[in-house]
Amino acid sequence: MVKIEAKSLVDAVTEQLEAAIIGGDLAPGERLREQVLAAEYGISRGPLREAIRRLEGRRLLERKANIGVSVVELSPGRLTELLNVREALEGMACRLAAERISPEELAQLRAMLKDHAGHREIVSGEGYYQQSGDFDFHFRIAKVSRNEYLISMISGDLYDLLRLYRYKSSTMSGRAAKALEEHHAILDALASGNPDKAEAAMRTHIRNARVHAQLAMEQAVKEAVDG
Repeated sequence: MVKIEAKSLVDAVTEQLEAAIIGGDLAPGERLREQVLAAEYGISRGPLREAIRRLEGRRLLERKANIGVSVVELSPGRLTELLNVREALEGMACRLAAERISPEELAQLRAMLKDHAGHREIVSGEGYYQQSGDFDFHFRIAKVSRNEYLISMISGDLYDLLRLYRYKSSTMSGRAAKALEEHHAILDALASGNPDKAEAAMRTHIRNARVHAQLAMEQAVKEAVDG
């Protein structure tokens, strides 16, 4: 019983840290201070250290010699490389999904987007934050592709970094609403059963996300210099 409770605590702390990183409360390059975080979350350092190790494994945190653990750094080069890979992989996944999606899966995706439309952050234009896994529109499309290699690549090592870049993109003015609109366009393409249309819709969405992520990065650099 004790082990189950301890595991649940680590899971909860991991989710809190993940949300803080994706949402920007912990900034790119920011060093993690265990004592401060443990006090903030009201926990001991044991569960916190395990949560940190998990997020290191998912590439959201990185450990540097003589510095410690910090939030992964964003850079224009990494952004371009990562989103080029993402466009190819998710475009292919969406193409396959158009051929294989069931009426039930279409209904689930429509319900998901309806739920997303009511999120406070999207309504206010602050950003488009999606929880991981089955609560993530992109993750669900990857699963519908039924291609285990694609699913592994999209939902494996790249997944959390992709979510980080996607969220940064959505924080630019007007982008959250536009991203939701593009998700609906992708869903309509999937419903049409047209693989070409579905792949094109996904690739357009990702290219737009890349442009806005680059703008968000440039703005962050400017604010750091001016501040």
